Amino acid sequence: MEAVFSGFSVIWLIIGVGFVIGKLGLLPPEARVVLSRVAFFVASPCLLFLTVADASLRDVLGPQFAIAALGAFTTLLIYLLLAKLLLKRRPGSERMIGGMSGSLVNSANLGFPIAAYVLGDVAFAAPIIMFQLALYTPVYVTAMDWLTRDQGTTTKVRPARRTSTLRSLGQSAVNPMIIGAVLGLVFSWQDWHLPGPMHESVELIAGASIPLMLLSFGLSLVGSRPLDKKAGRRRDVLLASSLKLLLHPTLAWVFAAFAFGLEGHQLLAAVVMASLPTAQNVLVSAIRYESGEVIARDTVLVTTILAIPAMIAVSLILM
Repeated sequence: MEAVFSGFSVIWLIIGVGFVIGKLGLLPPEARVVLSRVAFFVASPCLLFLTVADASLRDVLGPQFAIAALGAFTTLLIYLLLAKLLLKRRPGSERMIGGMSGSLVNSANLGFPIAAYVLGDVAFAAPIIMFQLALYTPVYVTAMDWLTRDQGTTTKVRPARRTSTLRSLGQSAVNPMIIGAVLGLVFSWQDWHLPGPMHESVELIAGASIPLMLLSFGLSLVGSRPLDKKAGRRRDVLLASSLKLLLHPTLAWVFAAFAFGLEGHQLLAAVVMASLPTAQNVLVSAIRYESGEVIARDTVLVTTILAIPAMIAVSLILM
């Protein structure tokens, strides 16, 4: 338990440094985007490659991958059912954005740090990243294309659904995180190793990933004011946030413990990774489709603020 609290302390301290930097204006607002892009496109793929290359294929594509998929899709379906009953006037696209807000986790920005410092192994982040990029992303893009086909003016210039789906699959294939993971899988499968100097260079770049992500996360908290009454989407945000912070981890526990028989640290890892806050990709999608932007933005903020206390509670319960 002491190691868990120590891990959370490290994470909060670096997030706090990022928040102070933003509050004091030492970096401009756009610095958050720059730090995130360097982490996402350069450092994190290197970290994912090294992590997967040193892991077995079963660790990456085994039970943790299946639990991530089952937990996410079940949470999405439950949100859609509840929203149809409680939020009847919302268009289907907004309900889909709400469902995504409750089931897509921030596996990149917080997944690596939590896996490294709380679970003790960054390899625990790999399965959920692979699932979300390779499987969930094409699914929700196809769904949003279908649900917004008759909404707004952007549909006039949007590609056909089949073209958009193929494009989504193509973008997932060239996503730097997927490339890093796939290369790692190949190296793991063939038991290949990088030459010494090259390995050290990749390792140095990979080491920048977690600090960059946490500093960017801290910067993003400056000026955050979720649940604005004027926006008129409080019920949507509260429903999505409740499912993300409570239902999603509970489902992960059910699937991990009873369907896959996981125990101890493996069970803790499955539940903690499901407790991660809503992915910022949901907001990106909401902006792209001009639907549910308030729901996505506020759910990201609410779950981001409450997720780490929730993960501490999960750790206390399961340890």
